[in-house]
Amino acid sequence: MKLPIIKNLAAGKYKGLINIVYSLFYLGVAGFLFFIIALNFNLFWLFGKMPGVDDLDNPKSEIASEIISSDGKVLGKFFFENRSPVTFEEIPDNFINALIATEDVRFTKHSGIDARSMLRVFGGLLTLSPKGGGSTISQQLAKNLFKLRQDEEYEGILYKVPLVRTFVIKAKEWVTSIKLERRYTKQEILVMYLNTIEFSSGAYGLKSAAKTYFKKLPKNLSQVESALLVGMIQNPSRFNPKFFPKNSIERRNTVLSQMVKFNKITPEEGDELKELPIELNYSPESHNNGMAQYLRAYIKDWIKPELKKLGYKESDLYTKGFKIYTTIDSRMQAYAEDAVNTHMKDQQAKFYAHWRGRNPWVQRKSPNSNQYIEIPNFIENAAKRTGYYQAMKRKLGNDNEAIMAAMNEKMPMRIFTWEGEKDTVMSHIDSLKHYKKFLNIGMMAMDPRNGNIKAWVGGINFKYFKFDNVYQSRRQPGSTFKPFVYVTAIDNGFSTCETVVDEPITFGREDGVYGAPYTPKNSDGKYSYQSMTLRQALGQSINSVSARLIKEFKPSRVIEYAHMLGITGELANSPSLCLGVSDVRLFDMVGGYGVFANQGKHSQPMVVVRIEDKHGDVIKEYLPDQKEVLSKETAYKMVHLMRGATLPGGTASGLGRYGILDGNEVAGKTGTTSNYSDGWFMGMTQDLIGGVWVGGEDRAVHFQSIALGQGARMAMPAWGLFMQKVYADKTLEFKKGKFIIPDGVRISGDCVLNPNEGFPTQDAAQTAQPALKPADDDDLL
Repeated sequence: MKLPIIKNLAAGKYKGLINIVYSLFYLGVAGFLFFIIALNFNLFWLFGKMPGVDDLDNPKSEIASEIISSDGKVLGKFFFENRSPVTFEEIPDNFINALIATEDVRFTKHSGIDARSMLRVFGGLLTLSPKGGGSTISQQLAKNLFKLRQDEEYEGILYKVPLVRTFVIKAKEWVTSIKLERRYTKQEILVMYLNTIEFSSGAYGLKSAAKTYFKKLPKNLSQVESALLVGMIQNPSRFNPKFFPKNSIERRNTVLSQMVKFNKITPEEGDELKELPIELNYSPESHNNGMAQYLRAYIKDWIKPELKKLGYKESDLYTKGFKIYTTIDSRMQAYAEDAVNTHMKDQQAKFYAHWRGRNPWVQRKSPNSNQYIEIPNFIENAAKRTGYYQAMKRKLGNDNEAIMAAMNEKMPMRIFTWEGEKDTVMSHIDSLKHYKKFLNIGMMAMDPRNGNIKAWVGGINFKYFKFDNVYQSRRQPGSTFKPFVYVTAIDNGFSTCETVVDEPITFGREDGVYGAPYTPKNSDGKYSYQSMTLRQALGQSINSVSARLIKEFKPSRVIEYAHMLGITGELANSPSLCLGVSDVRLFDMVGGYGVFANQGKHSQPMVVVRIEDKHGDVIKEYLPDQKEVLSKETAYKMVHLMRGATLPGGTASGLGRYGILDGNEVAGKTGTTSNYSDGWFMGMTQDLIGGVWVGGEDRAVHFQSIALGQGARMAMPAWGLFMQKVYADKTLEFKKGKFIIPDGVRISGDCVLNPNEGFPTQDAAQTAQPALKPADDDDLL
């Protein structure tokens, strides 16, 4: 009888306590639900913003924009964070196994939060013995996608309370991870995660990491390479294999142990893999390395206003993942860069030998002298134009002596040499002297049929010489400008059958020359007084013949034709224009020469064909911009004349050593300016135009003689080496061949006639006497 009484008493005694427990439980559930609702709606601005549905579908991860060649290769990227998306199919199984075994072993089973891992973490905190993190891949993705710790819009009033802040952040991660799990498949979550994580060295996402550390695509990663990258996720900087190899290999082996523990690999495989060394192919992507750096800099400046026209911000170039498809062929770009490196390394060695023991910044001793003297205070004056000098001036005031003393202080620095980068101790003045002694180059190749630029090399090294000698630079073209004089004459009735005499041509007041009469000289200062055809005169670059033509057809008319053919900028309205005294861009010169090869049509040089967004949708397409500026007959006559430069005795006959004249028709023109400051070559085939400029950054830096300083020596070999490589590559569309002859055009020797013209009684080519001038290039005097 006592037992039921005791039970009833007990029930009565604890009934209140049980009710309290139930009440607290329901209150807790209600409070938790209220907290979740308050968190989601940022009640009273306490918690900060929570990601909404639109945020989940359009996560704010930055994606690098890519520059893609015409043959499908990525030439470079624009990014704040170097991130390229990877697809699930590109992720190797060995990477997925390593990732899940290390970061979230129950990834396929939980719904965003792993209760077992959370209990383990809390247990570790209670016993003061931490046992690893409890964040699932979904939680880590939530943190990476929405940057809950950093963006101001996600921060509420409670963020000012340290412990509460941490709890709110974790709660947001939990809620967001559950939303992600409900909205996306496990595969999609995995892909998003691997596209957002950081891997140090400027790499964001698996694809960028695989390229940065191993120069591979993700699908080609080996087991140990995958384990190494997975190990970096915990602390990318600490486990960077380039800078902390010991830490990295220990962490990699921990990942391999996890894979053994969860049966992803056998113990024997794990032991074998742990013994392997780290083998990197470290190639971090930056704007200073990789292929076509000068082109990428040009595209960056060109595309920003284009994006604004399309409704984007300029900064979107670095974050929206645009695909910028170009006309550049990656193979031809590589050949151009190889040709430039080979040629300029050789030129620089000759330049150093030529000036051994002396400084190359010189000027003529007198206007008509062939002797040179060093320019006084050249380096000191150059130093005043540097950013470092201006910074010291702001710091030290106008005390030039103190500023120069600072510029002469030696310090560690890395410099460019043709043997590779070199660490040294040098002052800013010493550094300036070092770089002023370098010759530089610009080189561009274009398909004249559509204006597609196939290769672009703006200098010898973008990291150390940022100035682009293809588009930014304007230099005197010397005799490469003469075809614009010749085409003016031919298009206005001057016959290619007519012969001319190499004799002095003088300009006076009637020609707009005030002061002493002006008589252009040939490069050797002599005249042969021989009769020659236009083809011989242009091929051997006889200055007196160009002078004769501009005297007859006037500089203003030549300027009209040069502008019509694509030359931009101001040109000197004076007789000296016939020798190329006005500065021009290599970019424009290539476009201008393209008119001759393209049967009189000018194709504006173009490099971008379309822009796509990150989804592959075309947002802008660009078509060739062409217009007819010459007749087919006039254009072909110019081609025929310029082919004379590649014949024996012509200034470009040296191209024969590269094997590109055999079975091929090539037209060309060399150019050299006063003091040999600029060497030029323009090479032309039916389907490919190339232009090369070589010279010092300062015009005062140059060779002292035409033997070394002429365009045929300074510039032409780079084009020859490039074309040699192009023709050797049978996968390219550019082959040897002949120029197209317009219907009805007749040729006899050096004479070219339109369909309605008759030959003279005796061929000009037969009556002309052979020129006696040797195959040296011309000089602007």
